[in-house]
Amino acid sequence: MDKIGFIGTGSMGSILIEALLSAKALSPSQITISNRTIEKAEQLAKRLGGLAVAHSNVDLAREADMILLCVKPLEYSVLLEQLAPVLTAEQLIVTITSPIKLEHLESKVPCAIARVVPSITNAAQSGASLCEFGARVDEEQRHYIRNLFAHISTPVEITAPFLRITSDIASCGPAFLSYILQQMIQDAVEETGISTEAATYLTSQMLIGVADLLREEKFTLPSLQQRVCVPGGITGEGLIPLQSKLPGIFAEVFRRTRAKFAEDQELLDRYLNEQPQ
Repeated sequence: MDKIGFIGTGSMGSILIEALLSAKALSPSQITISNRTIEKAEQLAKRLGGLAVAHSNVDLAREADMILLCVKPLEYSVLLEQLAPVLTAEQLIVTITSPIKLEHLESKVPCAIARVVPSITNAAQSGASLCEFGARVDEEQRHYIRNLFAHISTPVEITAPFLRITSDIASCGPAFLSYILQQMIQDAVEETGISTEAATYLTSQMLIGVADLLREEKFTLPSLQQRVCVPGGITGEGLIPLQSKLPGIFAEVFRRTRAKFAEDQELLDRYLNEQPQ
């Protein structure tokens, strides 16, 4: 696949483009981009150097072997209506959004459909990316997607029943963890008078160190806790309020994300089905 098109150069679209270029998974000459606001696409192309900017989504679709859709879910209906007449069975579309069903996309276009749910951690060529493959995706296309995203992540193949929970952990997880750590910093400042800058620095370095230990497989999460928390020690005392208040909180988090996901899917299905075929 020599030509890769990105439709949508917003937050995640631009992160993916920059990460793939930085990892040398793609060269600038392979990439064509389009955006609803063409000036934004032109600014990105200028900053990264060598990217082609398509004047329309249709122009991009005519040239690209693989097209990554990095747009909001409610933009899909109009977008697919634009693209369908120029797409061929040999092309591959990859959506990065989770609520839209692959079988619905397959009903709109003649080509193979896959989903890759990225994570903001991919910007550092780390973390996981979640891969779901539609019925038309052949083994060569699977291999290409996995190999491409292996440059910036650990690709993990998933199936539809586990799309939401895997996305919650791999993609939403950085926001959940960031919030928890910010609360730790805030309480440290309020309880002790340590500066926000110092608490933030120490927390960030702690997190980086834990990630390194896990990456190098020196510890698992349970063994790491066990090694730090010696019986009768200060760490164990600090764990007491966490053990009383934290269990069950993520069950509530996941219940809420599943409910919102189901609501979004229902809304999107209704919207797409109401559009002209």
